[in-house]
Amino acid sequence: MYKKTQALNETETPEFTESTVFIQNGNYQIPAAICLPNGQGTFPAVVMLHGTGSDKNEVADGYKIAAHALADAGIASIRIDFIGSGESSEDYINYNFKTAISDTDAAQNYIGGLEAVDPNRIGVMGWCQGGTIALLAAGSNQLYKSVLCWAGSIDLTLMVSEENYAIAKRDGFYNLTFPWRGSLQLGLSWFDDVHTTDVLEVFSNSNAPVMTINGSADVTVNPITGEKIILSSQNEQSRTEIIAGADHVFNLFSGDMRVFNQLMSTTIDWFIQTLTEQHRPDC
Repeated sequence: MYKKTQALNETETPEFTESTVFIQNGNYQIPAAICLPNGQGTFPAVVMLHGTGSDKNEVADGYKIAAHALADAGIASIRIDFIGSGESSEDYINYNFKTAISDTDAAQNYIGGLEAVDPNRIGVMGWCQGGTIALLAAGSNQLYKSVLCWAGSIDLTLMVSEENYAIAKRDGFYNLTFPWRGSLQLGLSWFDDVHTTDVLEVFSNSNAPVMTINGSADVTVNPITGEKIILSSQNEQSRTEIIAGADHVFNLFSGDMRVFNQLMSTTIDWFIQTLTEQHRPDC
């Protein structure tokens, strides 16, 4: 069971208001940042899900930048830290698909309960493993009206080997190391979910349109993954795009923002199309 908590660390600009909240979900709290456009009326909203080893702001503050750009376009957002990531006080060993979907739904319920947000116009987006969870959440919950994947993954067995899985079965976890951050203890429940969940089959239960955006130079998630996701979609609006020369983080570390700006332009257009335009009354 989750409940609303008081907003903290509120920041206001002429275009948007951003605040930090902690959402109670069962016996733990989900750290979240909410970005609301300033102005009158109710707004559509997007739940933003980060990838492996990251946090709610994502690499080079990519999600924070995205949230502000969405707000400028009249779209609210909530970005969260999954168990064991960012400001979460929980142990990452307890993170798995089920907890991540639960956290996503808790975030959706929270932002949908705000007076400034239309609960019938909420989408979900994810980056890499965040895309995995976005697809699973949309396939399990028809309240998500639009889905977007930035380099979304559908097969996380590629992250680890059978030997790693065997270690997790023996020890209850496997210690995954990264060159850019501290290691993560992948729990046995995560391994079990990864090996037994058909992501595309679950997502095929969704009626929402999905857009996939991949980089042609991505060596982490094969760009062809986007086409596989679209083939599993039940919605004719679904489409895929590959950005030429973009790597897995859409060149954010290069200092050249042209690729990321293209990514954001496409992202904003997608959510305007699927969460705003289709809800306009007929003339």
